[in-house]
Amino acid sequence: MPDPISWAFSWPYLLSAAVAGYLLGSIPFGLLLTRLAGFGDVRRIGSGNIGATNVLRTGNKPLAVATLLLDGGKGAAAFLLAGLWGPDTALAAGLAAVLGHLFPVWLRFRGGKGVATTIGTLLAAAWPLGLATCTVWLLVAATTRYSSLAALLSLAAAPLLAWWIIGDLQLVEFAAILAVLVWLRHGDNIRRLLRGEEAKIGRRRSKSV
Repeated sequence: MPDPISWAFSWPYLLSAAVAGYLLGSIPFGLLLTRLAGFGDVRRIGSGNIGATNVLRTGNKPLAVATLLLDGGKGAAAFLLAGLWGPDTALAAGLAAVLGHLFPVWLRFRGGKGVATTIGTLLAAAWPLGLATCTVWLLVAATTRYSSLAALLSLAAAPLLAWWIIGDLQLVEFAAILAVLVWLRHGDNIRRLLRGEEAKIGRRRSKSV
C-alpha cells in the first residue's frame, strides 16, 4: 500500500495525466484524415474501423501510413509528456491514451482497435520492447497477411518480451493490461479468423462482414 501522504500528494498528477492522456488518445486521426482527403466517413467502408488497416482500404497508402504514425504517436506522446512528472504518471497517461482510442467520447465510445496506439506507448515506455513487439507484428503480418492476427500475437507476446528484454515487473503488468484491452476489442476479428472469413491486408471487405 502506498503511503497516505505521498498518495495525497500524487493523485492529482495521476488524475491529470490520465485525463490528458485519454483526450489525446481519443483524437480519431483515421476518421479526420479520410474526411479531409475527401473519402468521407471511413467507418462506412471495410470493417468500419477508424484505424490504419481500414484506412488502407480507401486505396490511399500514404493516408494509411499517416494514420498509423499519428495513432502510434499519440500514445507515445501521452507517455513521454506525462513522464516528466514521474513513471507512475507516464503509465497512467499511456493506459488512458489507449483507452481513449478504444472508447473515444467524441464517437460515442466506439473507437479503433488500439494496436498502433498500444505499440506507440510501448515504444515510449521502453523502445527495445516496442521494437520487438513491432517485429513480431511484421513477421506475422508478412507471413499470414492478417493484420488482426499479427496484432493479437504481437501484443500477447509483449508481456513475455517485457520480462525477457527489460525484466521489469511493472512494465510486464502494463504490457499485459494493454494486451488484454486490445484482445477484448478484437472479439469480432477472432471469430472471423476462426471461421476463415477475416479479410487480409490490402483486400477490400464489405461492411456487412
